[in-house]
Amino acid sequence: MRILILGAGAVGLSVAGMLSRVATVHAVCRARHARTIAADGFSMSGVWGEARFRFSAAETVPEQEDWDYVIVACKSTDTRGLAERFAPVLVGREVVSLQNGLGNEEILAGFTDRVIGGTIITGFEWRGDARVHVSVEAGPIRLGRFPEGADPAVEGLVALLRAAGLKAGSTPSIRAALWAKTLYNCALNPLGALMGVAYGALAHPQAWAVIEGIVAEACAVCAADGVTLPWPGAEAYLEHLRTVQLPATADHHPSMLQDLQRGRPTEIDFLNGAVASRGAALGIPTPVNATLARLIRFRESLGGGVAGEP
Repeated sequence: MRILILGAGAVGLSVAGMLSRVATVHAVCRARHARTIAADGFSMSGVWGEARFRFSAAETVPEQEDWDYVIVACKSTDTRGLAERFAPVLVGREVVSLQNGLGNEEILAGFTDRVIGGTIITGFEWRGDARVHVSVEAGPIRLGRFPEGADPAVEGLVALLRAAGLKAGSTPSIRAALWAKTLYNCALNPLGALMGVAYGALAHPQAWAVIEGIVAEACAVCAADGVTLPWPGAEAYLEHLRTVQLPATADHHPSMLQDLQRGRPTEIDFLNGAVASRGAALGIPTPVNATLARLIRFRESLGGGVAGEP
């Protein structure tokens, strides 16, 4: 089995490392990570285990190679540019999105008719070039044919991930799974980034009142868009967030905070911004999500507090 991972940052390289146990993997990543992997391998620590992996990595895709799956793991803000750059590689292949937010699968569907959506609710932290710490895991990887269904290609990738030692499963309703992850990210990511706190601090009543507004609006947009979530309503999801997801990731700081500190674009337009824009198209008011999106964009415009990037 041959796997190509495009836009491999902390998520993509960690997945590449695990899959290298059971498949031939090539990761397209930044040059400094590729050099380190070539010299010393990719180092991983945390809840996925302590390990050092060796696999092929470069800034480019090997010529005249065929791939069983192409996994896209870049930030959502880079999806269209990456798809345009590697368009010949995507055509006719099974293309898998392991990204945050809403809209990535639709972008990729413009380049191939074989899109698999995926969710990965796991925390990854850089510890140096080609060194990642997997801090938390709030659920298994979910995969499904986009926009709906499951088929042998989906099940084959699920089996491969499990053989590599990862928790994974399929779903016939990947749109619902994508929305479910987006609820989590919308509720915690921008608030944690703006306040500079770990997720656990957001259980404070003042922050939680904002989260209630975020979730209520997002659930209303889901209902209007014909998406059936795993929970019967906003209150049920908030209880799940409070008792299951928040405790599991209480010490985790949002990646959006790191983006703001380093002066990089955030994924806000694929999270709360996407909720607001879809709400506007469907006639659903989303003032809380729209305000958070504006605040993050304003904070982006001020630049970063830490130079460079991992």
